[in-house]
Amino acid sequence: MSLIGIDVGTTGCKVIALSAEGTILAAAQREYDVIRPQPGWAELDSRQVWAQIQDAIREVAAQTQADPVVALSVSSMGEAMTPVSREREILGNSLLGFDTRGAETVQKLAGLDPIQFYERSGNLVSTIYGGPKLIWLRDHRPDLFDQTYKFLGWADLVAYLLGGEPVVDYSLANRTLFLDIRREAWSHETLDYVGMPREKLPDLAQAGSVTGTISRHMADTLGLPPDVRIVIGAHDQCSNAVGAGVTRAGMALYGLGTFICIAPTYHTIPLAEQMIIPRLNVEHHALPGLYVSFYYNLTGGALLKWFRDTFARLEHTAAQAEGRDVYDQLLAEMPAGPTDLMVLPHFAPTGPPYYDDNPYGLIAGLTLETTRGEMIKGLLEGVTYHFRDGVDRMTQAGIAIDEYRVTGGGARSDAWLQIKADILGRPLTRPKITEAGALGAAILAGVGGGVYRSAGEAIEALVKIDRVFEPDARRHELYDQRFARYHPLYPFARSLSGAAE
Repeated sequence: MSLIGIDVGTTGCKVIALSAEGTILAAAQREYDVIRPQPGWAELDSRQVWAQIQDAIREVAAQTQADPVVALSVSSMGEAMTPVSREREILGNSLLGFDTRGAETVQKLAGLDPIQFYERSGNLVSTIYGGPKLIWLRDHRPDLFDQTYKFLGWADLVAYLLGGEPVVDYSLANRTLFLDIRREAWSHETLDYVGMPREKLPDLAQAGSVTGTISRHMADTLGLPPDVRIVIGAHDQCSNAVGAGVTRAGMALYGLGTFICIAPTYHTIPLAEQMIIPRLNVEHHALPGLYVSFYYNLTGGALLKWFRDTFARLEHTAAQAEGRDVYDQLLAEMPAGPTDLMVLPHFAPTGPPYYDDNPYGLIAGLTLETTRGEMIKGLLEGVTYHFRDGVDRMTQAGIAIDEYRVTGGGARSDAWLQIKADILGRPLTRPKITEAGALGAAILAGVGGGVYRSAGEAIEALVKIDRVFEPDARRHELYDQRFARYHPLYPFARSLSGAAE
């Protein structure tokens, strides 16, 4: 028997099939484009995305005939929600988190007592969340809003279209601003305040619960057995944490992709006053009894891509022609020790604690003797300084981290992981499978499908460790000295950009 994990992202989806022993039987991925009908708007054509997801499932299913699929689950991005009918038809597009619609509702919610709202929702008000966009649809597309049976996030949407009930887990429900995180129920106070009908939202349940079995039509369409269990998935960062084996307080997911995110795990929700200062959110983990927060940078791994495309275009072209990875060549140029460069990695709008929509990055300390390798390492150091600053803020809020599990494309770089371990002063553990979103969904499928007795048993069977990167004591001491120079960069950059401090 085998398990399918599906991971739906902003620009592509991934599907994997695993045996109960952890062997990857098949994998497929598809891409799709973000639609921008006008400035500030960002959507996905939900019908097109669903077609691509089906294609990927069909490809994977065709390779599991000797090891039939017994259960599947879905991990997905947050915020984006799609209107559907009772007949399981897609009625319109999904509005992405960086779509700016819903600002009026955000302003209305900002009028509430911030402590009380945070205590209830675990979030600070922002246009990134999905709920305000639903109110925009109510006010600007009343025909579509009235016609809609349920608004579903992508994990619950895929499950629903496959034949499951319209149910969402707590982590994805949190991305609406409408969840009461402590009661684990939709907040009647918030829904009444903004005028959102409860009946248009899905039911709530713990990730890993069964929400139905695949319909006969979808089983035939996709080439799957008729009794495949559909298991409730989770927000992609939470599913990544499951796929990386982040299962206890003190551990943190460290996702190294185009965006970079640290998600620490803990048992007890910290005091709102402590969390609001660093502007951290609280969200349910995909595993019961645990919570996570997100400290992220939208520049992240894209900074290395920017350097490649700007300063190493010819090398990149040559490497592509020869079937090589140009990053291996570029990272090999880095010096062994810390650089004297100071980089503020605000090359794109920032996440916590500033949420600055007017990015202004800095590279300070350049001389005529600065090498390309030093610049590359300086960029990687600067991004890591940003997250060390975030870890310090988490510590002040009462969230401790003693181990990081790294995932994403950047986790393949030994050199980058060693830099991070040296700056943070903590070990970084790399699993053998670093694209952990689909794996986390497969683990949830295995638990809900009865293949494993618990998430712990599933993770022990499916999550294998590749390597642990320990910090070098001498380099950590040198980075401590340099990190003290990082803090003044942001106010200095604000002064240069002309923004008020």
